Amino acid sequence: MSAHNNHRPVSFADITAARERIQHRIHRTPIVTSASLNALCGVRVFLKCENFQRAGVFKARGAFNAVFSLSEPEAARGVVTSSSGNQAAALSLAARTRGIRAHIAMPRIAVKAKIAAVQRYGGNIVWVESRGTVPTAEEYDATVARIQSETHATAVHPYDDARTIAGQGTCALEFLEDCPDLDLVLAPVGGGGLLAGTAVAVKALNAAVRVIGCEPAAADDAQRSLRSGHRVTFQEAPRTIADGLRTSLGELTFAIISKDVDDIVTVTEESIVRAMRLAWEVLKVIIEPSSAVALAALTEKRLPGVDGKRVGVIVSGGNADLDQLPWTKQSP
Repeated sequence: MSAHNNHRPVSFADITAARERIQHRIHRTPIVTSASLNALCGVRVFLKCENFQRAGVFKARGAFNAVFSLSEPEAARGVVTSSSGNQAAALSLAARTRGIRAHIAMPRIAVKAKIAAVQRYGGNIVWVESRGTVPTAEEYDATVARIQSETHATAVHPYDDARTIAGQGTCALEFLEDCPDLDLVLAPVGGGGLLAGTAVAVKALNAAVRVIGCEPAAADDAQRSLRSGHRVTFQEAPRTIADGLRTSLGELTFAIISKDVDDIVTVTEESIVRAMRLAWEVLKVIIEPSSAVALAALTEKRLPGVDGKRVGVIVSGGNADLDQLPWTKQSP
């Protein structure tokens, strides 16, 4: 999916401009702490709760920034993206807020709750036809290209787009304003938009703060990419309960992450489920599996040498599939 002139480096100035653009259109999300969680992890944990964001996910930030960056002629033609859920809902909401059309290339296997959210926000779903169960990147791109040829809508890449990344970076900007003395910031990583934006913001504000990406061991392309020095991609979508993290890094996000992210750790499927359940039971916070990945990195002690440190965790979203909770029935 082409990002056109938005395939460029992202600066801290882009993130502060994004904050000005979207701050009255999104929520400044709360930070939650828990003595029980601190005791369990041996660190002081601060959770930036993007599950309370509009559309229930951090992606509202990037979507609103992209949509409200458009000129009037661009906006009039609408926007198009590809997404299995959260980006789809976020862009549909942002487009509705601006009064324009959003076309969403979406797989038929998307979580029903996420399909319903897109429909609730007025997005026009175009199903991605796929040879397999899960569409490939090429199949998503072909669907977007077809929509663009028919509508001339502006493509908004869900992660590999400077406007999207700058918007996502506003989350870390708020986080460090509210918790300026963090030692580490953890964020989940799929396509890398959130982690890239987080890294740019954090390193600009305080280069001593370590930025750690967290991903499922079953979808460890970001860790392999960072360690090998070249972008590793999957030929087929990996099987992980963290449906928002099945995507491989983009070229732009990989370039930023290579420069500004200190490390990437992986967690097992079982630990993701345990962390998700912990958030529901102990914190009374509804999170989806992709959000639980960063929390699992702490609860499963995947970060050596952090005892007693102040650790910020970006809780990326709360759009859980209530019909298929992982502790009530078998999940993929």
